[in-house]
Amino acid sequence: MNEQNNKLKLLGSAPIPKALVSLGIPIMIGMLINALYNLVDAYFVGGLGERPMGAISIVFPLGQVVVGLGLMFGNGAASYLSRLLGCKDKNTADKVASTALYSSILIGAILIIFTVIFLKPILLLLGATETIMPYALTYARIYILSCIFNVFNVTMNNIAASEGAAKTTMSALLLGAIMNIGLDPLFIYTFHMGVAGAAIATAISQFISTLVYLSYILRKKSAFTFSPKAFSPTRQIFTEILKIGIPTLTFQLLTSLSIALINRAANGYGDAVIAGMGAVTRITSMGTLVVFGFLKGFQPVAGFSYGAKNFKRLRQSIKISILWSTVFCIIVGLLMILFSEQIISQFANGNEEMILIGQKSLAVNGFSFFLFGFYTVYSSLFLALGKGTAGFILGACRQGICFVPVIVLLPEILGINGILYAQPIADILSVIVTVFMALNLHNKLSDS
Repeated sequence: MNEQNNKLKLLGSAPIPKALVSLGIPIMIGMLINALYNLVDAYFVGGLGERPMGAISIVFPLGQVVVGLGLMFGNGAASYLSRLLGCKDKNTADKVASTALYSSILIGAILIIFTVIFLKPILLLLGATETIMPYALTYARIYILSCIFNVFNVTMNNIAASEGAAKTTMSALLLGAIMNIGLDPLFIYTFHMGVAGAAIATAISQFISTLVYLSYILRKKSAFTFSPKAFSPTRQIFTEILKIGIPTLTFQLLTSLSIALINRAANGYGDAVIAGMGAVTRITSMGTLVVFGFLKGFQPVAGFSYGAKNFKRLRQSIKISILWSTVFCIIVGLLMILFSEQIISQFANGNEEMILIGQKSLAVNGFSFFLFGFYTVYSSLFLALGKGTAGFILGACRQGICFVPVIVLLPEILGINGILYAQPIADILSVIVTVFMALNLHNKLSDS
C-alpha cells in the first residue's frame, strides 16, 4: 500500500522534473534497450546478406500491426486509468485494467491466426520480391505467432506506466532485450538457423518479458486488480478506452502503412534499396522509441493533473517535456547527419548500393528529427487528456495524413530521391499542424 501511495504522490504532488525523471527515465531506458535489440537483430541478419535483411524489413510493419492491438487497449486504458486515479475511483479503474488486458489478448489471438492463414498474399502486398519471399515466410511464420506475447507485454506496459510503475516496465523490456541480444548470434550463426534463428530469439525474449509482467500481477504489486471477475466490457468502458485507443491504433497502422509504402516504392529499385531503407527505419526507431519512452512518464503526470484540475502543474509538465525532448532530438539528429555513413555501414555487409541509399536517407531524416520531440509531446498530450479526436488527427499526421500523399506523389516526380525525402517532408508538415493545435489547446487551458 505504501508503494502505491508513493506512486500516486509522484503523479500528483512531486516536483515536475522529479516526476518526469522517475516515471520517464526507466521506461525510456527500457525502450532504448528494446530498440537496441531491434538494431542488433538487423545487424546480425544483415550479415546474412541483403535478401534476409530485406525480409525482416518487409515483415516489420506486419508485426507492428499486431502489436498495435496491445497499444489500442493499453494506451487507451492508460489515459483513462490516470484520470481515474486522479479522481480516486479505484473500483472503476480495476474494471478498466482487466477489460483492457483480456480484450487485447483475445482479439490479438484472432488477428494472429488470420495473419498466419493469409501470410503469403499479405507479404506480397507489403512489397516482398520473389527473391525475398522465402526468407520473409520463414521469419514471419515464427515471429507473428510470438506476437501474442508482445500484445500482452505492450498492454501491460501502458497499464503499469499509468500507475507510475516505471521500474517494472523497464525491467520487463531490459530482460527481454538482453535475452534477445544474447540469443541472436547463437541461433543465427552457431546453430546455423539463419532468419528462423532471429525469429526464435525474438519469441523467447518476448516470453521472458511476459513472465516479468505476470509476476507483477500475481504478486499484487499493481494498484489494479486483474481479476476475471473485474472483466466488464460495458459500453462506457469500451467508449473511454477506444476513444483514445483507436487513434493510437490508427497511428500504429499508419506507421506500418508508411513502411509498407516505402518498401513498395523501393520494390522497383531492387533488394538493396529495400534493405537500406529498412536499416534506416530501425536506426531512427532508436531515437523515436527513446522519446516515446520518456513521454510515457509525461502522460500519466498530464492525465493525473488534468483529472485533478491542477492546470498549473499540467502546463509546467508540458513546458519541461518539450525542452528536454527537443534537446535530445537535436543531439540524435546531429549524430545521424554527421555519422550517417559509419552507422549504415554496420548493417550493409559491404553492399555499396545499400550504403549509399541508407546514408543519404539517414542524413535527411536527421534534420527532420530535430522537430520530433515537439510534435510527439503534443500528440501524446491530447491522448493523455482524453481528447480523442484531436489526438487522432495529430497522431495521424506524421505517417498518414501528411505522409501518404507525399510518398505516393514524390517518387513519381523525383524518382528514388522522392522515397528518401518523403518522411522528412511529412515531419515538417506535421509540425506546422501541431503548432496550430497546440495554440488552441493552451488558449483553452488559460481559460480554465
